[in-house]
Amino acid sequence: MSKKILIIDDDQEIRSYLTELFTDNGYEVVTADDGAVADDVVVKENPDLITLDLEMPEEWGPRFYRKLSQNQDLKRIPVIVISGLSANKYAIPKAVASLSKPFDPAELMKIVKDTIG
Repeated sequence: MSKKILIIDDDQEIRSYLTELFTDNGYEVVTADDGAVADDVVVKENPDLITLDLEMPEEWGPRFYRKLSQNQDLKRIPVIVISGLSANKYAIPKAVASLSKPFDPAELMKIVKDTIG
């Protein structure tokens, strides 16, 4: 069974791009357009990895991450931050990686494969 990646980003273009990138590489993809929506999606889908934007309208990435990390069942899910914010490296110190938009898809895929295979 293929590994599942949850993409959390309020930008439709980024979600579409990442969905295509990950599915082309054999991953199953689920998406959420906001941290508030992602709360339900992550419980329902139990993804193997999450890509997380930091700036979203309803619920910011760091707040979503804090809730995730307090949940015993979900806190082990690796998170890759993909954000337009330049200080993104400091927002979520426990993220497996922090990439700035625009990111290098080859670099992202290497991180994904190194993290979940």
